[in-house]
Amino acid sequence: MFQTSKFSVLSISYEKADAAIRGKFAFFDDNVKQFVGKIHDKSLGDAFVVSTCNRTEIYCITNNYLLIAEEYCKSIGVQLSEFIQYVNIYQREEALDHLFRVSAGLESQILGDFEIIGQIKKAYSRFKKERKNPNPYMERVINSAIQISKKVKTETSISNGAASVSYAAVHYILNSQKQLSEKNILLLGVGEIGQNTVENLVKHIHKPKVKVMNRTLEFAEKIAEKFDIPHVPYEYFQNELETTDILIVATGANKPIVNQNHIPEGKEMLVIDLSIPNNVEKILGEKHHIELVDVDLLSSKINETIVQRQKEIPKAEAIIKSMTKDFFDWEKKRKMAPKINHFKTVLKKMEAHEMHNIHKKHKYIEVEDMVLSDKIIQKITNRFAKYIIDNPMKAEEVSKLMEEMLVELPAQEFKEKH
Repeated sequence: MFQTSKFSVLSISYEKADAAIRGKFAFFDDNVKQFVGKIHDKSLGDAFVVSTCNRTEIYCITNNYLLIAEEYCKSIGVQLSEFIQYVNIYQREEALDHLFRVSAGLESQILGDFEIIGQIKKAYSRFKKERKNPNPYMERVINSAIQISKKVKTETSISNGAASVSYAAVHYILNSQKQLSEKNILLLGVGEIGQNTVENLVKHIHKPKVKVMNRTLEFAEKIAEKFDIPHVPYEYFQNELETTDILIVATGANKPIVNQNHIPEGKEMLVIDLSIPNNVEKILGEKHHIELVDVDLLSSKINETIVQRQKEIPKAEAIIKSMTKDFFDWEKKRKMAPKINHFKTVLKKMEAHEMHNIHKKHKYIEVEDMVLSDKIIQKITNRFAKYIIDNPMKAEEVSKLMEEMLVELPAQEFKEKH
């Protein structure tokens, strides 16, 4: 059976769930080992989870995706019934198409945002490390998704006018703040989104007065050194806020770590929360001197380039269609591989038989003859492979017929000679 028939995607995204809801279903590294262990112990199939600010998705090869969903809910401490309220379920070819569209940036909250493919690669790598024996189908699926992402990025303009979440934060700052060169900016959290935000700050603001801070000082030091900016130990967070004009929070905690007690009374501040779930208390946004911006609000602010990007969608979809065909061709070949290999083995046996006869008669064999023979065998094998792949219903019949013809031929020759 083709593995595509068992491929499913369970998706909770911005389409059905707001930031608060998505936060409830977020998946953290601490959950990986337990989740993978349960899937393996119960022989439920193969599965890995991608959890980002805009979506949490379970990619699985299984006979029963609901059992996978049940184990997932247990690992994060939510009810399956609540999970089902917000999840979109894709199966078989539809699931494959969904993954490829996600990888191509077509399903991102900000059209053309390619940060997701890096997160897919990292998530799959973590699960593969725990699983130890990767499923070859899943390997091919992920590799195809990566190739699609690369082709769409290089062959279309769907990502022109950068509009990732990290750029959206900087874009918002550029358009909402005056005398920006005098503003003190503090970035809390130097994960992938935090690093991308720093890069955009340095790229788009002339000599920004930005400092970085992280719970693990070593990470903050590395990023500070990379971008030649100051870093501050986390224990000085409260003191640092006394002079901060713009606070950007890009941490990965499972609950708010910045609350109203942290902000000095009356201190005017722009607070941008790039975390899912929210790592800044929502009540802060009710303070008249605080402007609180979250991921959902940022996404609504950057529609300027979307119209142009939408014109590139047909090009991206054409790439997906072509690569999907390649994927299905590979899958068919993989299914027929035993028959194709056996067919080629029979041909090679015939070749050995004929080469032996030639050598016996002429005492030598030209190298060119051997090379030509190999080429002919490969061409015949390719023709055979193409036929049974294009006509899978006839594969068994044709394979058996060809085997009988090719095996009997040397035997018949032997009888004629004796």
